[in-house]
Amino acid sequence: MKLTAIIEESSDGWFVGQIKEFPAALSQARTVAELKRNLLDALQLLMETNRFETEKNYSGKKVLIETLTLN
Repeated sequence: MKLTAIIEESSDGWFVGQIKEFPAALSQARTVAELKRNLLDALQLLMETNRFETEKNYSGKKVLIETLTLN
C-alpha cells in the first residue's frame, strides 16, 4: 500500500502536511524528510487509537475478528 503526503511550506519555513488517504494524520517539521517520518508516526498513533476505541466498543460482544491485507 502506498500513501500520499500533502505537504505545504508555511510562511515561517516549517513544513506542514497530512496523509491524503487518512486526513486525520497531520504533522509538521523543519524538513520534508522529518515531516514524512512524523506523518507515518501520526498514522501509527491514529491507527492504534482507533483500534483501542473499536475494541472497547465491541468488548463483551460475540464478534468475528478477521485479518485483511491491502495490496
